[in-house]
Amino acid sequence: MNRPSATQAIPRPEPALTDFLTAHQLAAPGESARWTPLAGGVSSDLWRVDLPGRSLCVKRALAKLKVAADWQAPVSRNAYEWAWMRFASRHRPDNVPGLLAHDPEAGLFAMAYLPPERYPMWKAQLLGGEVRVETAAAVGELLGSLHAASAGDAALAVEFATDDNFHALRVEPYLLATAVAHPTLSDTLQGLAERTATTHLALVHGDVSPKNILVGPSGPVLLDAECAWYGDPAFDLAFCATHLLLKSLVVSGRRDGLLRSAGVLAEAYLRCVDWEPRPALEARAAALLPALLLARVDGKSPVEYLTDERHRLFVRTVASALLRAPAPTVADALDAWTTALGARPGPGSDLPA
Repeated sequence: MNRPSATQAIPRPEPALTDFLTAHQLAAPGESARWTPLAGGVSSDLWRVDLPGRSLCVKRALAKLKVAADWQAPVSRNAYEWAWMRFASRHRPDNVPGLLAHDPEAGLFAMAYLPPERYPMWKAQLLGGEVRVETAAAVGELLGSLHAASAGDAALAVEFATDDNFHALRVEPYLLATAVAHPTLSDTLQGLAERTATTHLALVHGDVSPKNILVGPSGPVLLDAECAWYGDPAFDLAFCATHLLLKSLVVSGRRDGLLRSAGVLAEAYLRCVDWEPRPALEARAAALLPALLLARVDGKSPVEYLTDERHRLFVRTVASALLRAPAPTVADALDAWTTALGARPGPGSDLPA
């Protein structure tokens, strides 16, 4: 579930959707229901369903993602997302939406609707200049605790042996597509892709992005676990930190807070690491960080808010340098980004040109 803004209501949803609600006793036959599509994601259709006295969300995976590039992905990921949310709800029930019903054959599930006035989207807060370091710390701790709870669990490793899904949703569109766009870095990026794909240590969410995190009254709420995979937990840490660094380019006057948030996120996460030596995980995360930064400019899913070519050039320059000379720790990678920002003052307050 993405936290989007509602768009025009669908007066007549597909029969399969209304049948899903009645089959699982979420709605009575013939009961009035208002279906409103929710925007913001590229991989699924999501609806808010308003029924008399209650609301819920219905999510269905798409076979072709809503991006310009040709990006196909198996709809079976909907079942893995449901399974990840069940896992997370056992360990951190306040940090995932309530689960209502699932139809794996149809690729559909229903969950609680979390109203934006109580559960604002972290991305909207950050882009609006509302940067709270304590939120980043809470996200890091939540992520680390879920990884720790899953590490070494042979049953979860079997249940989430979703290597094909993760390749289609993350390895190929982010790392391998970026390798094609940057031939001089191809060997490095392909090597990172291979190491990531063959590391199986904990249950990975795969899309820990501020757009998939709500800031709730009991802490952050994680959404959209379609990429769930028993693999390399360093991916989740690097993926989330990437978004904070990219936003430091465009959020006026809050650069220091965003950079500090990235550091605090990593520190809170690393305190939870007990399944392997911390330096080993941190080195993998530090190596993935510039690869994912570059992917958000030149991969199949570029971030929409880097509209200034000077920002994109800055990302390419710093990320390429870090890929050629990897930082040993996440803190070192963040320092390199911060130093580059300071060394490139621009004519505008947020343009490192």
